[in-house]
Amino acid sequence: MSTLLEAQGINKSFGAVVAADNINIRISSGERVSLVGSNGAGKTTFVNMITGYMKPDTGRITLAGHDITPLEPRLITRLGVARSFQIPQLYGDLSVLDNMLVANACHDHRLSFWLPARRPSAILRAETLLERFRLSEHRDRRVAELPGGVRKLLDIAMAMTGRPKLLLLDEPTSGVSADEKFPMMQTIMDALGHDADTTVLFVEHDMDIVERYANRVLAFYAGRVIADDVPAIALKTDDVRRYVTGEILQE
Repeated sequence: MSTLLEAQGINKSFGAVVAADNINIRISSGERVSLVGSNGAGKTTFVNMITGYMKPDTGRITLAGHDITPLEPRLITRLGVARSFQIPQLYGDLSVLDNMLVANACHDHRLSFWLPARRPSAILRAETLLERFRLSEHRDRRVAELPGGVRKLLDIAMAMTGRPKLLLLDEPTSGVSADEKFPMMQTIMDALGHDADTTVLFVEHDMDIVERYANRVLAFYAGRVIADDVPAIALKTDDVRRYVTGEILQE
């Protein structure tokens, strides 16, 4: 598989706090990668540097061979990076369909006064994604009326309107009941299966979710990558058990 994302020698500090310590990562197209680590380990800082909301002190990040390190978030989005958030960024007074159309309009660089957001092709694209994410029944509901899990699915569906090469998911199952976590993650992965070339990086604290849905794990601690392997191996290393899952190891 071809390399989609590469981080080379990434360093980032906030005063005395080291948030990224010589990170070197290469991710191929189509991978499903989970970022794990305790709060403050450096996961979100890494995601923020990929999306341009934060710049590394030193190092370089490339997307499909393009150096995106100095670029602003909007330009990085146009190159094919999309993101959902732990707290969904939605328009509460609009319907589910209208939220999708707004997202599509934001991603469509051809949009002008002569190309309306509610054109038939945009509605078809929105409705196709709503069906994939099992949201069709909510099409005409106000977003403010939706339960939390449905809002999260909508946030991810909106991110997919731009057909991204790289999709970043920030704790997609957080705030969802234990009974809903696996069905929800299965819905997400089934929907993303229609875009097999889309690379997915997801931040997750539930190791059962990580084991089932990631084909690779990047474990962070104190700004460093302490494990990079398939889940069955990465999650069983001593450093991950000690610093991520909190197990007490026998000396």
